[in-house]
Amino acid sequence: MRPIAVVGPTGTGKSALALDLAEQLGGEIVNADAMQLYRGMDIGTAKLTVPERRGIVHHQLDVLEVTDNATVAKYQAAAAADIEDIAARGAVPVIVGGSMMYIQALLDEWSFPATDPAVRARWEDRLAEVGVTALHGELARVDPEAAASILNTDGRRIVRALEVVELTGRPFAASAPQIGAPRWDTLIVGLDWDTATLDDRLQRRTDLMFATGLVDEVVALRARGLRDGVTAARALGYAQVLTALDAGGDEAAIAEAQERTFIGTRRYVRRQRSWFRRDHRITWLAGDAEGNAAETIRRWRHVS
Repeated sequence: MRPIAVVGPTGTGKSALALDLAEQLGGEIVNADAMQLYRGMDIGTAKLTVPERRGIVHHQLDVLEVTDNATVAKYQAAAAADIEDIAARGAVPVIVGGSMMYIQALLDEWSFPATDPAVRARWEDRLAEVGVTALHGELARVDPEAAASILNTDGRRIVRALEVVELTGRPFAASAPQIGAPRWDTLIVGLDWDTATLDDRLQRRTDLMFATGLVDEVVALRARGLRDGVTAARALGYAQVLTALDAGGDEAAIAEAQERTFIGTRRYVRRQRSWFRRDHRITWLAGDAEGNAAETIRRWRHVS
């Protein structure tokens, strides 16, 4: 069965549309949000609770501990195996998420350059020397496109991009495939809203996360090693709360963490838009439109 991928910026309603599609088509959902791979990272990633999943099977959720590194290559292999198994059983794989490189690696069979421990170590030393923001600036000077797609708090991915640039002499994205026919002939739909409305949705989403226990979630995860997690500790919301807790965790520190989380999320959305808008294969749907599931199914049946 041909898959459907629901992509787009954070906070646009992708999970709800994916549920509707899977429910109506007899499908199973494959997560493509890097931070939802982590067990216990629930509130800050807007992960659906078990009751909210409507009994639909979800794959690539809660598969890592917060101390594990999430890598695009490992995800690519695991998610592809899930998709092929779902399709072989006659169900429709519904891919959903906004992690840009994860989605492209999955749908375009991205091949990843080899690593060199000595080069990696040198860039890690540079990260420790100048800090993550300055190193992100160095990446922006040699590979603006990679810098635009990587958060300036994500030291691991910044180091990896600089390593690839040094090893290959080409931009990090040059290792990515040219956009062509998507793997498995996947139908790709994107959700978005006008900027002002989406900013309001992001503000309310951030406020709700803090009101419903994000700080307590981070405290619990810190006891399980969150601070040592190279990937998880840099997630939006989690990184800001860890900083607030380090500052004493008083009301003012938490309020600042909440504001920084909103600002960081809004910036990330801008990067997501820039990335996804380059992909001519995506059929864009208005987030507030009625009948998005029906329109997607109509297109899926037409191309099937």
